[in-house]
Amino acid sequence: MSRAIHVQRAGRVTILTMDRPQVRNALDAEAQAELSAAFDAFAADDDQWVAILTGAGGAAFCAGHDLKTPAPQGPGEMPKGGFGGLTDRFDLDKPIIAAVNGVAVGGGFEMALACDLIVAAESASFALPEVKVGMAALGGGALRLPRQIGLKHAMGMMLTGRRVSAAEGYTLGFVNQVVADGDLSRVALEWADALLAASPLAVRATKRVGLDLAGEPLEQAMQDQWKLPAVERLQGSADAVEGVAAFAARRPPQWTGR
Repeated sequence: MSRAIHVQRAGRVTILTMDRPQVRNALDAEAQAELSAAFDAFAADDDQWVAILTGAGGAAFCAGHDLKTPAPQGPGEMPKGGFGGLTDRFDLDKPIIAAVNGVAVGGGFEMALACDLIVAAESASFALPEVKVGMAALGGGALRLPRQIGLKHAMGMMLTGRRVSAAEGYTLGFVNQVVADGDLSRVALEWADALLAASPLAVRATKRVGLDLAGEPLEQAMQDQWKLPAVERLQGSADAVEGVAAFAARRPPQWTGR
């Protein structure tokens, strides 16, 4: 029985809930190991196509590392996959949605940035405040945030530890949608349903092209995309055949992920 992470499956969607509301869902080493194991199980389960990551209670998504416990000193002390088993998990093709309720700071914000989509409640807020406690955002925050919102906006947040609202996060571009607090779970599941309406292999190939080749010159990337394993799996797959057949027959496709 998990102590800090609850896993629920709704059809092909895995919902991972960080459940330590007494510390704003901050993660100690044990909770991080549990979350990492949950992501391992999601990645290995062929019947699970989309994950939603969220926090228990209305006050916090995740306040990062539990500062009452020893902080990891270097990557060797982090779980496989980085903070929360996610920030260094570069081989996961399946899409992940962050459903952010309340504060997402430090490692919590870094986990949200590592997700493919962020749906935020109106009360949500985001920050990388590590500099205020003599640390740096080395769980991917100092690297992902500039890539997602531009260098100057990111430096304004990272060098001061400034907290921004969900609305400002949407304006800056790292939040996909802001919703009323009571609608967060429903809207996150609507995003998951929209992903499930598409071919899972096509979604995974698109994710890999977008992430893996974003820094390459366009001409080179246009050639290299065909070499990605996720793209190779899509080509000639049963889903690729089914998509064309369903379109021609004007019927909903029946995806198998094969």
